[in-house]
Amino acid sequence: MTEERAAAVASRHEPRWLDQDQQRAWRSFLLGTTLLLDRLDEDLRRDHGLSAVEYEILVRLSEADGQLRMAQLAAALAHSRSRVTHTVKRMEGTGLVQRSDSPDDGRGVVCRLTEDGHSMLRTAAPSHVETVRQSLIDLVAPEDLDALGRVMDAVCDRLIDAHPERELR
Repeated sequence: MTEERAAAVASRHEPRWLDQDQQRAWRSFLLGTTLLLDRLDEDLRRDHGLSAVEYEILVRLSEADGQLRMAQLAAALAHSRSRVTHTVKRMEGTGLVQRSDSPDDGRGVVCRLTEDGHSMLRTAAPSHVETVRQSLIDLVAPEDLDALGRVMDAVCDRLIDAHPERELR
């Protein structure tokens, strides 16, 4: 906790408890997010043998012209470097990605999308998008989806402010 936040919390005698509507919305968000992420992961594993994190790594590499430094990849995924390194090592073993020393400075490690990785992404993307549609997009009115986007942008803006390297929108 930052000193500023600790001082703000300490200056209040009573926590700012959530009211009933706020509590309902918060719990719906937590459960809905958990169920949605679980569904995405389950479908990718069942249909393509990929975890949701592995799929996201393929997407990030594809969007970055096929390669990223490992540190950039970890920051973009908001995961620890060790977790990303472990996942990329597993993916390298299946031929989806390849790691090599950075040609820029020789110190960093670059993760590259292989042709097999491109192929896997092309194969998995249509069913993944269909799961996203069935599990979220098609369930809500366009104005509610717009509102959700605004809410999550506000959350991202607040949380990215402390970690600008995580900006990936």
